[in-house]
Amino acid sequence: MLIKIDTYAEKPIYEQLRDNILLGIASGRLAENESLPSARNLAADLGVNFHTVNKAYDALRRDGYIVMDRRTTAIVAARKTGESVLSAGLAAKLSLCAAEAICDGVDESAFAKICVESYKKIKGGGIQ
Repeated sequence: MLIKIDTYAEKPIYEQLRDNILLGIASGRLAENESLPSARNLAADLGVNFHTVNKAYDALRRDGYIVMDRRTTAIVAARKTGESVLSAGLAAKLSLCAAEAICDGVDESAFAKICVESYKKIKGGGIQ
């Protein structure tokens, strides 16, 4: 599993880690029921604090993307299906993206095109 962490970025490391794992799941690089490294091993590999990895794993667990088991560590959860999984959290994130686009002068059709292209790129495994 290739994870890129930017220690100079404004985004907290645990969020970067969460995002990297989520992109891996969405693109198919991390398969359903695949075990993730233990928090201790991943922390050591990345050179980050164990609690940072735990925080990322907890966020992924809370959102239903991974399941945690004391014996088997973290496992990629079964994929959700259907429109019913569109959460309020996702809608809020998209609203912020739309607000930024509006402030930057991006029109509705260009914003929709960017959203669709991003979705297709990730779904097709094009994210690295």
